Amino acid sequence: MQMRLSCLGINSMLLAVLMLPVAVAQQAPKAEQELQQLQKQIKQTEQQVRQQRRQLQQAEQKLQTADKALAEAAKKLRDTASRKQRLEQESARLSQQQQQLQQQLTEQQQLLAAQLKSAYSLGRHDYSRLILNQQETGKLERILTYYQYFNQARLRQLAEINHTVTQLEQVKQQLSNQQQQLQTELTALQQQQQQLTAARSSQQESVSNLQALLKQQGSQLAYLRQNETSLQNTINELRRLAERNKDLSGLTAGRGQYPWPLRGRVLQRFGQNRQGGLASRGILIQGVSGANVQSIANGRVIYADWLKGYGWVIVVDHGKGFMSLYGHNQSLLKQPGDNVEAGEAIAQVGASGGQADPGLYFEIREKGDAVNPLNWLGKQ
Repeated sequence: MQMRLSCLGINSMLLAVLMLPVAVAQQAPKAEQELQQLQKQIKQTEQQVRQQRRQLQQAEQKLQTADKALAEAAKKLRDTASRKQRLEQESARLSQQQQQLQQQLTEQQQLLAAQLKSAYSLGRHDYSRLILNQQETGKLERILTYYQYFNQARLRQLAEINHTVTQLEQVKQQLSNQQQQLQTELTALQQQQQQLTAARSSQQESVSNLQALLKQQGSQLAYLRQNETSLQNTINELRRLAERNKDLSGLTAGRGQYPWPLRGRVLQRFGQNRQGGLASRGILIQGVSGANVQSIANGRVIYADWLKGYGWVIVVDHGKGFMSLYGHNQSLLKQPGDNVEAGEAIAQVGASGGQADPGLYFEIREKGDAVNPLNWLGKQ
């Protein structure tokens, strides 16, 4: 009996061994199928990542294009407004000159009338009788002298009147031309204001699309880190350029007293977590689109361009390793190499670089490291 059980056990083991290749053969297609599905999922994920990157790049390019269009429209608007102001000043000067010439003409006409009246009074003497009367030669000489004087005075007065009338006509023509140019500039100004409004709407749409895309992809933190890396690389490059400016005195002397680049509420403080979790290396000041951004101290512009994540950025070197950075501008008023003074306008407030609302991002760097700007600025 025991021997019989042993034989059965051996037969079962032999059967299991014989069936093992069959089981493996049956499971192989399933494993191969799972492997193919996994590879397909990996490929789909890689394609999604590449597609997301393309979408993000396209959104960034659209934002940059919108920022540039807005900056160009703002520049045209600013230039046209400046020309309009100069034309208005010139028109006011011409109007004043016209009034003066008109008054001068009136006075000259009155003086000529007085001269003619005097000549008439003198002419009541019998001129021919005086000539024939040789006994009054002295009186005759005096009267001839008077006549000569009045004639010369009348000629001079008539010449002055003609000159004044010519000047007056020229001024009237210039004034008319100025008015026409002014009307042309006003029309251009209205068109550029429309372009500015359209560019601002396009910018806001690009900002919304970029933010929605970042939220959808969950890549906001990575995006912020890329932007910060780009800014730091730019700062490192600028430090080498700043070392050439040996004539600048730095910021140490005025610590805690420098004027604010923009008057406004501080929306984000130094070191405060930004959206996405990164600590801010500067401060964000609330502003109004188009308001002037001012340099906090004397210095030299060493960077003025569009920077990913920060929009239109201008960097001023103050010497001794100190730099100030102004970001999210609508447009820039200075170029690299320009010298600037404390309080001088260097940019206009905007929302470039992906901001939803207008404001100024402001940093102070000491030897490349960000320091708290509030420790250097005075009270608002």
